[in-house]
Amino acid sequence: MTVPAKITPCLWFDFNAEEAVNHYLSIFRNGRILEVSHYGDAVPSQKGKVLTLRFEIEGQHLLALNAGPNFPFTEAISLMVDCETQAEVDDLWAKLSSGGSEGQCGWLKDKFGLSWQIVPRQMIPMFTSSDSAAAARAMQAMMTMKKIDIAKIKAAFDGE
Repeated sequence: MTVPAKITPCLWFDFNAEEAVNHYLSIFRNGRILEVSHYGDAVPSQKGKVLTLRFEIEGQHLLALNAGPNFPFTEAISLMVDCETQAEVDDLWAKLSSGGSEGQCGWLKDKFGLSWQIVPRQMIPMFTSSDSAAAARAMQAMMTMKKIDIAKIKAAFDGE
C-alpha cells in the first residue's frame, strides 16, 4: 500500500472512474494507479465493483470515487497543468478537450466533465510584470483565446 499524501483531491465520478483514470493515464507521461478498493457488503447492489482508485499523474495524487450521478463536476474546481512549451499546450489541449468542451482563457472540460486549465509557464511572469501596460496587453490577448497561444501573448506583451 502506498502512503497517501496529506491532502488528496477526491474526484466523484458517475460510475465511470476506471474509464476516466485510464484516460488520464493515457494522456500524461508519468502516471500510475496506486491502489484500488471495491464495494463490499455495505452496498449490496455494487458489491465487488470498484469503489475508489487512488492514482498519480505527474506527481499529483488523486482519488477517483465511483459514486453515481449525485454530484457532477463544475468549474468551481479545476486541475491546472503547468506547461513548458506550446507543443505541450497543444497536445494536452487536444487530448483533454476531445469529447468535452473548450472554454475561455485556457480552460476546458474533458469528456467526464472535469475542468482543466492548460497554462503555459511563460504566461504568469508577463501578467505579473512591473510593466503594467505590457501586462495589460498580454492579459487582453489571452482574454480573446480559448487554447492559449504563447507567441501571441508574448507579441502583445512586447507591443507588437
